[in-house]
Amino acid sequence: MNQVDPKRIYASKARQTGILKAGSEQTKLNPIAWQVAQQYKRETMSPVMVLGVMRLVELSMLLLTGIALYFAYVGFSAPLFWHYMTVVGGGSVLAIVIYQFTGCYDMRALRNPSGSMGRIFVAWMATFAALALTGFFLKISDSFSRFWLGAWFVCGFGTLLMLRITASQLLRRWARNGTIERRAVIVGGGANAEDLIRSIEQQPYNDIRICGLFDDRDDLRSPPVVAGYPKLGTITELVEFTRIARIDMLIVALPISAEKRVLSLLSKLWVLPVDIRLSAHANHLRFRPRAYSYIGSVPMLDIFDRPINDWDSVAKRGFDIVFSLIGIVLFSPIMLATAIAIKLDSKGPVLFRQKRHGFNNEAIEVLKFRSMYVEQCDPTAKAAVTKNDPRVTRVGRFIRKASIDELPQFFNALFGSLSLVGPRPHAVAAQAHNRLYEEVVDGYFARHKVKPGVTGWAQINGWRGEIDTDEKIRKRTEYDLYYIENWSLWFDLKILLLTPIRLLDTENAY
Repeated sequence: MNQVDPKRIYASKARQTGILKAGSEQTKLNPIAWQVAQQYKRETMSPVMVLGVMRLVELSMLLLTGIALYFAYVGFSAPLFWHYMTVVGGGSVLAIVIYQFTGCYDMRALRNPSGSMGRIFVAWMATFAALALTGFFLKISDSFSRFWLGAWFVCGFGTLLMLRITASQLLRRWARNGTIERRAVIVGGGANAEDLIRSIEQQPYNDIRICGLFDDRDDLRSPPVVAGYPKLGTITELVEFTRIARIDMLIVALPISAEKRVLSLLSKLWVLPVDIRLSAHANHLRFRPRAYSYIGSVPMLDIFDRPINDWDSVAKRGFDIVFSLIGIVLFSPIMLATAIAIKLDSKGPVLFRQKRHGFNNEAIEVLKFRSMYVEQCDPTAKAAVTKNDPRVTRVGRFIRKASIDELPQFFNALFGSLSLVGPRPHAVAAQAHNRLYEEVVDGYFARHKVKPGVTGWAQINGWRGEIDTDEKIRKRTEYDLYYIENWSLWFDLKILLLTPIRLLDTENAY
């Protein structure tokens, strides 16, 4: 039987099926759904991040233990200092690598240290065996203290043992109070949803927290309570629910054979910044093994993944902080001169604050240098600035054309409401031909699956300035979605370096 990958099939069809312009108007949740959403507003710790931090902590502690024993026993002035440090560094890294390949960095192993301690001991022994063999073949083993090696072996394992016991206690506490969990919503109801929920709940060391169900069908066809979980509303209401609650995953509990209904659901949900999985526990089809992910032993088909997640988000945040600080230092003389010019040119504050759409459709406040007369400023951006607009001051006309008015957004990026690179944030009431942008473009709010940016791929490709046609907002959205699907730090750096060059084209900047 030929194996196929359903992920690309469903993902591409969902984007092409514009059944609902998700988010075009705010949907009011029923009181129960709103209460549940408020309960899950707090951010959680990702298991992936926890495991990554555990690796770093254990690596650091093995290094510190080896170095401390060196200074305590061998001394500060030993001529073989760098030889010892090479052994400590190489041995610590090798131990972490072996732990990784032997399954020691698994949530199940962290929660049950007594069950994994045997593997950790064997892996630590294998590390020292590898060091001993390396020393033997390089004929340098006589240069090292046997007592120091033995002490590092004992103290290193003791340190790991204490770390694992401490981590297991913390994980149990975090699991109880909801600090570390993956929050999931079931899409669909009835027998399929009940079977899925029962299967998930039977998994040992399960970190999935089911927050409720959403289904378009009425109570006759889809019961209001399934396996003890309430039906919180319709699929349209789910979009709004996910804007409020911090949900990690949507699991579609429908058979794969119901393609039309599955596509209808996905076309509404793909704009959300969450993982979307199609339950495969009850189907008898067999796809490529890599198409599946698992909750315990329950198979799921990966349809959409949340972009820029876990360690990618850490890397991007670090990128933003470093380059925002560099930008603030480099452009501080220009920002100071601009502030003075604005004050001399017209009455009013130097900075203009505007509400714009941020990550996951949240409203954020973006900083700009004021470029309009204060009594004619338009915080809602309903009336776009046009060529020779009388509302724009003399200084404003220049700084808008040169994009100097955007420089204060380095501070937005530094403090986290914006990223340096991403889809440009639009004002919450921005319009094209008296129509909101989301009314013009199907899937417009998919731009908000990542944090918006000071500059973006659309602007690099010439789609900046006034949006006076439907085509311009469609093109901006197209390039923004391309950026989201192809993100990397190198892509961010490329866009950042190209931005000053592209700003020389001021044709559409008024």
